[in-house]
Amino acid sequence: MLQGKTIAFLVAPEGIEQVELTEPWKAVEQAGGTPRLISTQPGKAQAFNHLDKADTFDIDATADQVSAGEFDGLVLPGGVANPDNLRMDENAVRFARSFFDAGKPVAAICHAPWTLIEAGVVGDRALTSWPSLRTDLTNAGASWTDQEVMVCTNGPNTLITSRKPDDLKAFCQALVENFGG
Repeated sequence: MLQGKTIAFLVAPEGIEQVELTEPWKAVEQAGGTPRLISTQPGKAQAFNHLDKADTFDIDATADQVSAGEFDGLVLPGGVANPDNLRMDENAVRFARSFFDAGKPVAAICHAPWTLIEAGVVGDRALTSWPSLRTDLTNAGASWTDQEVMVCTNGPNTLITSRKPDDLKAFCQALVENFGG
């Protein structure tokens, strides 16, 4: 369970795949944890259902206002535009990397590992992702596999990855199990 744990969800202001934000968010809440939405800009984050605009979500803080020390884990939702925008923001990349430096668990789904590539933390790790990231991940030193969820404990922290929205049940289960430790 995640009782008493605070989990950061790092997103760009636009381009999050809604279900990849809302399902893990609900899983954290149902396990007794407190999710907080972190972004690169204050205000609201615009989510999408694939290419169609969906709901907006209030941002709790920006990546330059918080540190990994305030959280017990990090979730990186996917969508194509979301991690593409995050990897271009120095504060977002630094925030993501700081969870690895602190030995805290990280979960990333779909295209989200792009942010981790930019943070320089995927080398010698076993990951899965949306299939189009395979070459990017292997070029960054990761071992890529095509399965619904991958839990990698090689390194100072646990890294959980999944491929797509269809994998959310397994992703959320692995997240709750590994973030509760």
